[in-house]
Amino acid sequence: MIQRFLFFPLRAAVLIALFAWGACAQSAESLRYSANWPSGASLGEGLLETAPTTGGWSFQLTLDASLPGLLKIVDRYSSKTTAALCSEEFVKESEHGPRKTRETTRFDQQMNSATRTTQGGGTSRIEIEPCAMDALAYLNFVRREFAQGRVPPFARVLFGAVYEVRMRHTGAQNISVNGAMVPSDRLSAAVKGPASEIAFDLYLARDATRTPLAIRAPFSLGVFSLELTR
Repeated sequence: MIQRFLFFPLRAAVLIALFAWGACAQSAESLRYSANWPSGASLGEGLLETAPTTGGWSFQLTLDASLPGLLKIVDRYSSKTTAALCSEEFVKESEHGPRKTRETTRFDQQMNSATRTTQGGGTSRIEIEPCAMDALAYLNFVRREFAQGRVPPFARVLFGAVYEVRMRHTGAQNISVNGAMVPSDRLSAAVKGPASEIAFDLYLARDATRTPLAIRAPFSLGVFSLELTR
């Protein structure tokens, strides 16, 4: 029962986080977030890590909504890209109680093809556009674009399936971060997949790397949020 109760908001938080967090830091970066219920109570914690590699970038997002002594719920996502943010590999791992899954997507950018392999050995092929990006790679691109004064264009992003992503700048807004009011720019996003659609607001700091400060998304149960705690 507890697992079913947490499943929907956890999955929603994961998808929102992946389509709202990227890392355009020019060096290693580690950001911590709190995933919150509409009441403000904590649903779990998120950790976004960025590291430069020899030929590009490595990104990892971990979302932990475990209940100590009751249920372990952890999702991990990792991405490897070129310096131009073209994806090379994207890995999704989850541990929900006794159930563990792993899925790997490897990109062949020269052949405009990606191969998705599941834990059981099943494979599927996906046609991709030039310099295709997974969710973490694309949102790295989002922060870079906005830091240069451009609203990211429409894109098709891989997250197992292909998702269509549209973003628009809806103005400046001061928001509370760790008890202090911080100026931010708000981006409204719409994400459409094969069987789902999600809308949310992303708040970016007005710093050099456009640090994501918060994400807020309305659902039938209320507005869920992810907020920077450092």
